[in-house]
Amino acid sequence: MKPIASPVARALRVVPLALAVLLAVAAVVAGAWLRIEGITRHPLWLDEAYSAYAAAKGFAFLWQVTPLYETHPPFYYSLLRLWTLGFGDSLGGLRSLGLVCGLATPVVASLAVREVARWFAPALRPAPLMLAAVTLTALSPPLIEMTRDVRPYPVLILVYAGALWALLRLGRIAARERRIARGPFAAYLVALALALWLHNLGPLYGLALGLALLAMVARPGLRARDWALLAGGHGLVGLLYLPAFLILIDQAPTWVHSTWLRFDFTALHWKLARLWAAPGMIAMAAAGLLALLGLVALARWRDGWRVGVALLLLALLPVALSILISLLKAPVFIPRTMTAVAIPSLLLLAIGAAGWRGAMAWPAVAALIVLSWQMADIDRDVHRGRPPQDWYGTVGWLARHYRPGDEIWSYPNEGALPLDYAMRDRGLRLVDRPVPTAVPALDGGPGAWHPTGSRGVVSLPRDRLHALAQSPGAREIPTIWLHRLGPWAYDKGDVLLRELLAGRVPVARWRSGPIDIIGLRRKDLTATATGRLRVEGTPGARRVPAA
Repeated sequence: MKPIASPVARALRVVPLALAVLLAVAAVVAGAWLRIEGITRHPLWLDEAYSAYAAAKGFAFLWQVTPLYETHPPFYYSLLRLWTLGFGDSLGGLRSLGLVCGLATPVVASLAVREVARWFAPALRPAPLMLAAVTLTALSPPLIEMTRDVRPYPVLILVYAGALWALLRLGRIAARERRIARGPFAAYLVALALALWLHNLGPLYGLALGLALLAMVARPGLRARDWALLAGGHGLVGLLYLPAFLILIDQAPTWVHSTWLRFDFTALHWKLARLWAAPGMIAMAAAGLLALLGLVALARWRDGWRVGVALLLLALLPVALSILISLLKAPVFIPRTMTAVAIPSLLLLAIGAAGWRGAMAWPAVAALIVLSWQMADIDRDVHRGRPPQDWYGTVGWLARHYRPGDEIWSYPNEGALPLDYAMRDRGLRLVDRPVPTAVPALDGGPGAWHPTGSRGVVSLPRDRLHALAQSPGAREIPTIWLHRLGPWAYDKGDVLLRELLAGRVPVARWRSGPIDIIGLRRKDLTATATGRLRVEGTPGARRVPAA
């Protein structure tokens, strides 16, 4: 006769699972709403405008011109180009690619941890583990934020999740059958190639994926032909990546010697906590407990160390290498470029939440609830927050002051990209002149330099700015609205502003984060001195580093 379980024993088995189901349902609904609601409320910021600009060009431009000024491979822009051909290039059309990837990511992450549950069954049950993974990935602040970004990151995050699924499946089959499964290995190679082609930091992710694969499958009994398959597959991916690597090698010196970005350790621990779980002492404590529980649970099972090592490599190595490169060579660590590492980190936390039974399940579920609550609280604040760059407020202000015959001068030229897209969204037709030319300004001329680290953006020497400001055409313009995006980097010493002030008077000014616009009216059109200039703007707007 089977013993009758006591009510307490039944509760210890049933209640944590019921709580996990309720939490997962709430998280999925909240996560989907946070990704979808208001996705067109904020304008494209600078880097998103670069994506939209490239996607509006033909494929010949993308593969022949873009590599001349972009460090990133042209693959993402080509993917976005194909997407907009089907869904349009409106703000909603541009952001829908990231939205689809963002909504799919929790599903793929749950499939990845199901492989862990199948590997270590019956010690690890699939339902609680998948529910925990869905909860965490649905509410993860960086994953939600990147969903709404017209950049490679939501695609890269989904690819990284798919690569992790393939790795875990490869490891499970290798443990049981001592062979490399062809289907999952092909999926891994595709994900590896995509990760390399999606971003200039793709090699960091590629190295982490390769080492994680070795941790999963390298074992006694693996046949020579399987090792040959591993070597051949990676060699093929390397050959496919070679054109992107050559682009990176060609562009890297300009970035290293010219970028205005600098790496420092200010608030680094909060940035890392946000990547791997969520910032804040309570969230970090809950995440730390779940990570510890996850590693201890894996250590109890045969081959569990392989999964633990692979997850740690995938979560930590790209970040550590990007910080090391930033310290030794050039600033490449920008948190949004590392958001894909949230996937393996959150899966480890999900194992910690679902890898225990009995009395130990209670603190694990409690930590999961606390962390999820903290994530949701951060998500709510970010959702209510201001845009990173308030271009809609900027064009609204310009529309109230701009008069026929006026011109906007965008210096540096890249500032015209988000400004023009904001004007398009608001149905405005104002003359915007990029200085010296539209992106990419590949021929900067004598004395020009590249403060962004991009060959498509140049700052000009004083003599050329003087000639531009005093040209006959410029002197005829009633009011020049000098638009400087980050003048501390691109117009050091306010050179263009000073040259234009030789025959003009400032009449209005707008400041919002890095956006700085000054209206400069001809002196013969101004009856009296303006006195102290009133500065308008958006409080709380911030400077966002390029990535």
